[in-house]
Amino acid sequence: MADAAGRLTALAEQALGVPIPLRVRAWDGSETGPPGTPALVVRHRRALRRLLYKPGELGLARAWVAGELDVDGDLYEALDLLSGLVWERPAQGPGAARAGAAPRRLLGLARDPATYRLAREVLALAGPGLPPPPPPEEVRRRSGVLHSPVRDRQAISHHYNVGNDFYELVLGPSMVYSCAYWEGPDATLEDAQRAKLDLICRKLELRPGQRLLDVGCGWGSMVMHAAEHYGVHATGVTLSTEQASYARKRVAEAGLADRIEIRVQDYRAVDDGPYDAVSSIGMAEHVGRERYRQYAEVLHALLRPGGRLLNHQIARRPWADEEAYHVDEFIDRYVFPDGELAPVGSTVSRLEEAGFEVRDVEAIREHYALTLRQWVANLEAHWAEAVRLAGAGRARVWRLYMAASALSFEQNRIGVNQVLAVRPTKDGGSGMPRTRADWLGSGRQA
Repeated sequence: MADAAGRLTALAEQALGVPIPLRVRAWDGSETGPPGTPALVVRHRRALRRLLYKPGELGLARAWVAGELDVDGDLYEALDLLSGLVWERPAQGPGAARAGAAPRRLLGLARDPATYRLAREVLALAGPGLPPPPPPEEVRRRSGVLHSPVRDRQAISHHYNVGNDFYELVLGPSMVYSCAYWEGPDATLEDAQRAKLDLICRKLELRPGQRLLDVGCGWGSMVMHAAEHYGVHATGVTLSTEQASYARKRVAEAGLADRIEIRVQDYRAVDDGPYDAVSSIGMAEHVGRERYRQYAEVLHALLRPGGRLLNHQIARRPWADEEAYHVDEFIDRYVFPDGELAPVGSTVSRLEEAGFEVRDVEAIREHYALTLRQWVANLEAHWAEAVRLAGAGRARVWRLYMAASALSFEQNRIGVNQVLAVRPTKDGGSGMPRTRADWLGSGRQA
């Protein structure tokens, strides 16, 4: 087929109503588009069939995961150029129209003769055949009530039981899978993750002998840091069996088994409070909007009066019509099944409705962009090993979602916040010093 790239670009521009802002290279070797830009490589005509049957983001995601689409050149630049065409973003301000609607017009959604003609032309370019099955990395069947303990275990297993060796390649020795805290230009990823864990310990004002609960404890880094440097007795809970096994091994090797317990347990099943402090780092994104009030109430009940909660959570921007909010299809099918983001204002409101007093909110959006770029660099530097450990499709999922997420943080489409809250005493006391400098303290106690 001669000049498939030119034909494909012309059809895409006709469907979207805007120029394609980067080069396109097709399976026949043809290429077109602005010189000096990254190239979107369409390796196989199957990618077009995926778009015909699933127009927009999900069709593109399936083609990417299957290896039928790729980028030659800077992935961040390519995603930035494509972002307005592919990902829908809520415009700012009440009543504002939403941007990024073009994909929903793509190939068959508008019922008019011109669209049918366009679809026939794309079908001719795509070649005959049934819609290809989704890549095996996609979550398709889910059972149970949304955000019930059973379904949450399924979702967590999909994302976190990928293999600890794979996560070691991406996250580095810290094994911390949340936004780091970059205190200086020369900091390494390990420095920044230690700084984040220490910041949380200081915000919680941890002291020797106290009890800490870490919900969604991951591979145990927070409980280990708190036990080693602040002398607490820590309990970590996770729904991932692979994480728990890894964390227990780390705890034993560090000689901290007498101060740390790791459980495979839903946070709703924890019943051995009260705790002096609770940390929740990158876990609340899995809770869901309908369950968030319950999440806040459970953590409130597990704290002693005067105890503190540190909730570290990704936030989305408010939508003009909150009822129209829907989860990103790529993220839901391939990355975080059933995950939901909420605006930081909603998080604060639910915490206070549950009885907490919110004392401090720190936005650290730029820090997550830096963290994600480091994770992407780690993955790319160990690409062959990552493919061996997790498979090419899974490695491609992680590379795309982390790079796209880095851009989303940089461009203020999403944020991340540390919310410090207190369960007040009966007389309304918080036990908090009057200034932030005082309650941040001087650091490690043990």
